[in-house]
Amino acid sequence: MKIRHLFTTLLLVSFLGATNIFAQEKTAEELAKMSQNPLANMMSFPFQDNSTYGNGPNSDRTSNVLNIQPVLPFFDGHLITRTIIPIVSKPDYSETSGSTTGVGDISSTFFYSPSSKNGLTWGIGPTFLINTNNDFSSHKFGLGASFLLLKMKNKFVYGFLLANTWSVAGNENYSDVNSFMTQYFVNMNFPKGWYITSAPILTANWEAENGQQWVIPFGGGGGKIIRIGKIPFNLQAQAFYNAVRPDNYGGFSTRFQIQLMLPK
Repeated sequence: MKIRHLFTTLLLVSFLGATNIFAQEKTAEELAKMSQNPLANMMSFPFQDNSTYGNGPNSDRTSNVLNIQPVLPFFDGHLITRTIIPIVSKPDYSETSGSTTGVGDISSTFFYSPSSKNGLTWGIGPTFLINTNNDFSSHKFGLGASFLLLKMKNKFVYGFLLANTWSVAGNENYSDVNSFMTQYFVNMNFPKGWYITSAPILTANWEAENGQQWVIPFGGGGGKIIRIGKIPFNLQAQAFYNAVRPDNYGGFSTRFQIQLMLPK
């Protein structure tokens, strides 16, 4: 399986560079806070699996998106690139069961982030939408802007992300893209790398009809930092109730994540 091969390759690369990467080993508590900071000066590779239950006219189908989200810092962490490669599995509503799987449009954001002051960090930058030109694609290329603000205080890490993307080119036979997303996140950290979190993602499709634009979930979960050898991983699970959603969109979602962390 291609995803498994990619993950194995990343592990091998990280092991080969372990001597330099972990010269100054972080505590589990420090790593937990770094994992919760989207603008941390740290290379990481999150694999985030999102499932939505109760889709379709009979509210009985499940959809799934596996987001591969490499995060790469440059210029001592003042430029952070965050890319999302979605592997989408959606129900085939023409059949009583079954689904189809493919790669959705890829998005990449470039955050400029100045030095943190008094635990306050912010970042701003452009977002690019890359058309994958298949059944899981919008068939559009897009541009947008993102802004992120977060605060670290004692055992808490909290903040929010705002982004909007507009289509600028692509197949004219398909609808334009005008999509908004915001994510607020609140994390409370405990000894030995344990934490609880709430980080729902709220989205809006401004091209949809009134009453069909928003997905607004509520929920949360928890996580823990573990180590395999010297290499740290962030394990996390969350569950959400989609209080506002379009027709035929499921009412319950889960998110499971494993994040390979390569701190300096």
